Amino acid sequence: MTPAPPKIQLIQTPDYRENYANSVQVRVNLWDFFLLFGRVSQTSPDAVSIQNFQGIYVSPQQAKAVLNILQQNVTQYEAAFGEIKIEPQSATGAVQ
Repeated sequence: MTPAPPKIQLIQTPDYRENYANSVQVRVNLWDFFLLFGRVSQTSPDAVSIQNFQGIYVSPQQAKAVLNILQQNVTQYEAAFGEIKIEPQSATGAVQ
């Protein structure tokens, strides 16, 4: 007989926050992956700034789990709404 799976309870800590990021930088070493979240803004026609606001370390196993769940969700999103394009766009929105 297989044991019942544990009951999972999601609890938000007092310092829990939600934020918006349009920049994610990834750094990797032997022990972990470091995800650095920030917001990109164009400060002039020839300058861009990235304001980093949160860095999170995850284990290689958790990084692979995040990769898998993101791939599943992107596939479902594209099936519902169409392909996500990642080409850079000009200020007018036209793909260059």
